[in-house]
Amino acid sequence: MEVKKLSISWQFLIVLVLILQILSALDFDPYRVLGVSRTASQADIKKAYKKLAREWHPDKNKDPGAEDKFIQISKAYEILSNEEKRSHYDHYGDAGESQDYQKQQQREYRFRHFHENFYFDESFFHFPFNSERRDSIDEKYLLHFSHYVNEVVPDSFKKPYLIKITSDWCFSCIHIEPVWKEVVQELEGLGVGIGVVHAGYERRLAHHLGAHSTPSILGIINGKISFFHNAVVRENLRQFVESLLPGNLVEKVTNKNYVRFLSGWQQENKPHVLLFDQGPVVPLLYKLTAFAYKDYLSFGYVYVGLRGAEEMTRQYNINVYAPTILIFKEHINKPADMIQARGLKKQVIEDFITQNKYLLATRLTSQKLFHELCPVKRSHRQRKYCVVLLTAEAPKLSRPFEAFLSFALANTQDTVRFVHVHSGRQQEFASTLLPDGEAFQGKSAVSILERRNTAGRVVYKTLGDPWTGSESDKFVLLSHLDQLRKDPALLSSEAVLPDLMDELAPFFLLRWLYSASDYLADCWDSIFHSNWREMMPLLSLIFSALFILFGTVIVQAFSDSNDERESHPPDKEEVPEKVGKAEPSFTKDSSSKIPKKGFVEVTELTDVTYTSNLVRLRPGHMNVVLILSNSTKTSLLQKFALEVYSFTGTSCLHFSFLSLDKHREWLEYLLEFAQDAAPIPNQYDKHFLERDYTGYVLALNGHKKYFCLFKPQKTVEEEEALGSCGDLDPSLPLGESRGRPSCGLGPRPIKGKLSKLSLWMERLLEGSLQRFYIPSWPELD
Repeated sequence: MEVKKLSISWQFLIVLVLILQILSALDFDPYRVLGVSRTASQADIKKAYKKLAREWHPDKNKDPGAEDKFIQISKAYEILSNEEKRSHYDHYGDAGESQDYQKQQQREYRFRHFHENFYFDESFFHFPFNSERRDSIDEKYLLHFSHYVNEVVPDSFKKPYLIKITSDWCFSCIHIEPVWKEVVQELEGLGVGIGVVHAGYERRLAHHLGAHSTPSILGIINGKISFFHNAVVRENLRQFVESLLPGNLVEKVTNKNYVRFLSGWQQENKPHVLLFDQGPVVPLLYKLTAFAYKDYLSFGYVYVGLRGAEEMTRQYNINVYAPTILIFKEHINKPADMIQARGLKKQVIEDFITQNKYLLATRLTSQKLFHELCPVKRSHRQRKYCVVLLTAEAPKLSRPFEAFLSFALANTQDTVRFVHVHSGRQQEFASTLLPDGEAFQGKSAVSILERRNTAGRVVYKTLGDPWTGSESDKFVLLSHLDQLRKDPALLSSEAVLPDLMDELAPFFLLRWLYSASDYLADCWDSIFHSNWREMMPLLSLIFSALFILFGTVIVQAFSDSNDERESHPPDKEEVPEKVGKAEPSFTKDSSSKIPKKGFVEVTELTDVTYTSNLVRLRPGHMNVVLILSNSTKTSLLQKFALEVYSFTGTSCLHFSFLSLDKHREWLEYLLEFAQDAAPIPNQYDKHFLERDYTGYVLALNGHKKYFCLFKPQKTVEEEEALGSCGDLDPSLPLGESRGRPSCGLGPRPIKGKLSKLSLWMERLLEGSLQRFYIPSWPELD
């Protein structure tokens, strides 16, 4: 009796513990712990987690319950940051940690559908629309968003993926199921990645892929998505996968081009692979292998049934009745390795290719290749040494390089890798390993190195004499390698190597052209195959751009027609009597640069217009002022209009003229701030009020209080005209004459003062003129 009571009490205790665990599990809500909603994005979840983790970290928070709170926060973030666990929690109330996600989904499917669709339970009628009745082949390849982003997309640069979008209650999905199963079994064996996306459970991934209907089949290669649009039959799907691959993966090799193909190892820095087979079409398995190893090897195909292939088959002793793969490295007359068998399998080919990924003495052309060939030492038992030949670049194989190749072939080891570097292309790398002095100038050298970390730190030893390839050099190198196995301290020198320059990287223009061609190809495919929902953003952008373009053209056309009606540029070189408009005439050469207006609007700078045209001029605007006198007004205005007419198209330039007879004191006050200007005379100077400033041009920036100065240069005609005047002071600077302005000067020498004004205006717009700053603008009396 007591034993029975004891067993009952134990059973009660166990049931009580289970109930408490269930209640605690139900009480744990990761959304409530992090304080976010069920529709929160990953960015919001991460932000909330960082904030709570800093607040409740046990090292910073001394609260007794801080440690338990921090554990809950970490657990909640672990669930919500993983899309698979989060989806499982949203559906079933837990993260699926205790049991497998798929088995849990199958066990609870019937109850869930009974709860959601009580009167139409699929299991009751045995309709094969749900995941319980569907073949297990789909469950094996189910994709989730995180798995797709983190694994499928990066892996698509090595192999193409074929993905099916399916859903429940999809009759067409059931219809294509037998074909899909057959294609998956065939293509997966060839190396094609397979994926299945359930649009009902993975809506985010389906939307990301652009699949808006089921069933949909798409391919992914190099991170790009392409949709399948033909009938779902085995041959069409196989051709679709083949069309995803680039067209230049495998080169057709014949008797005419096999020497050129095999000789490309020196330029491409890759071994070359040749497949001899009886079919006229390149096998898909071989194309997939070429795509997976395109960065390491070049692939060619020889159709042995083609006329003229007997020369290659006889030279390399090929059995034409069985597929044969040859790998060539530095020597094109003899293959480095070969494999021959009927019905070559994917794993056999991959193992064969992996063993021959590199040349015997690969040229280091990039930092990535350096990391692969010369890995960092991880332990004393995993030492990897690199024997580096530093040699000059030559069109043909030099004797030192051929001797280095023969030595590498005879001393191949797992712990030693032979490489070479063109010292002319990798100068910093070579100079770091070579000792100082002229002994190695223009000669080859050999260094043995071991990498210690990824930052470039190495220990090395360079052979004392230049490498000539003689037997003595080989003996010295062999003795160093034998000694290195016993004593790693032989590498006594230490250095930090700079990163290698990528020699085989395409130019920026080529990369831009490749990207542009890919983008245009994607757009072309999208126009004819994508649905309208995907095309709406692009179509909206195109129509908006066209609307803005045509609207601008129409408005510009109407404005130009109105301007032509209002303005009629004169044909003759005249200055109208109305002050403020100087209309120049133009030649045929300058007619292509005619601005919108047919005249130059020049206003006089007076005490009335002084404030608006200078003192309160808007920021970024300048007033170009011509200095003239009453006698030179007509001729200078004509020349000024001709010189500045091509610059009237900009709205930030204003043009004015200043009368020297009225405002000489204002001008001379301004010229005192010009560092290279001539000294300003005082009132006791006998030539005071006789200095000729006509032809000077000032560019005034009213907002920033500075000006730029144009001083006319004295022409030959002006010198001859001034030579006849007696009262001249030869000590004056060039371009300034003391005397009456009208003394012997005709209209042509006066116009010559502004002959270089257009060049000065160009420098003004470039901002390359000297600026003279003043404290404030003086009053214009």
